[in-house]
Amino acid sequence: MKAFVVEKYGKDGARAAEVPEPTVGDRDVLVKVSAASINPLDKMIRNGEFKQLIKHKLPFVLGHDVAGVVTRVGSAVHGLKVGDEVYARPRDLRIGGFAEFIAIDMDDVAPKPASLTLHEAAAVPLVALAAWQILVDKAHVKPGQKVLIHAGAGGLGSTVIQLAKHLGATVATTTDTDTEKLARSLGADIVVDYTKEDFSKSLSGYDLVLDSLGGANLEKSLTVLKPGGLAISVVGPPDARFAKQLGAPSFLGLVMNVLSRKVRKQARALGVRYQFFFMQANGSQLRKIGALYDSGKLRPVIDSTFPFDQTLKAMAHVEQGRTKAGKVVVSMVPDND
Repeated sequence: MKAFVVEKYGKDGARAAEVPEPTVGDRDVLVKVSAASINPLDKMIRNGEFKQLIKHKLPFVLGHDVAGVVTRVGSAVHGLKVGDEVYARPRDLRIGGFAEFIAIDMDDVAPKPASLTLHEAAAVPLVALAAWQILVDKAHVKPGQKVLIHAGAGGLGSTVIQLAKHLGATVATTTDTDTEKLARSLGADIVVDYTKEDFSKSLSGYDLVLDSLGGANLEKSLTVLKPGGLAISVVGPPDARFAKQLGAPSFLGLVMNVLSRKVRKQARALGVRYQFFFMQANGSQLRKIGALYDSGKLRPVIDSTFPFDQTLKAMAHVEQGRTKAGKVVVSMVPDND
């Protein structure tokens, strides 16, 4: 089958290839891929940024989001059958959405939201799971709390805005001038145009900040939190919790704590907290999230679509910062919606 694989770590490490169709285990469903989408994580994995923690065996198929049709099920699979339209973010060592077929553990798969096309559904899993796990599982966001979401027009930010509003939070976000209107349409109460204004000078008393930019932006984010508030970053620096989550040796946890020492020290001095976040595959959460799409509480935001044979071009589009808003989708069938 056709696929896009990482044969060596680095910027030029991915290529098109013919690979065997995946083996289907007892707990697996084989999915004929209709569409996938690009995530910053694809670049990070391709470049080897987590190779000490997520030990892929080269070469491996890239792609963390997938939507398609079940064509085979393992002997122990229940709740899913051949012909079902599904979507998933496969678990870390079993990614592979940039291919004609993928075998996925049944626990990572959920029925596609009925209101979405397969093309739209492919844009959802990773960012929606991240939004759910950040807001519900980690931060326990309650009605009336204040949440700041950076890069609100991005794939993750646009999803987190919508879910935070659904949970009853007052939502602020940072965007540029061109995407301010979109951010407000998604539910943002306060939109700070970062090209004109420094958010740290106009915002304060926040319960949660979600940072996807890192560096100085993360450090400034700590200052807008109320005492005891939480800053969560999806770009790092990582902390010991990350190593523990992946089951890494304890010495790597110590390394992660060294990497995040500066920001954790800054957080303590301000009386606030810092955590690194790395989402986990979860089919049962995708079922709950699917109901929110079907009820109109959430909607996908899609920037552009590329045909499957231009997957590397789609990745470059994201890497070069050419995405205006939302996700970039790779479609096996360009007109499937």
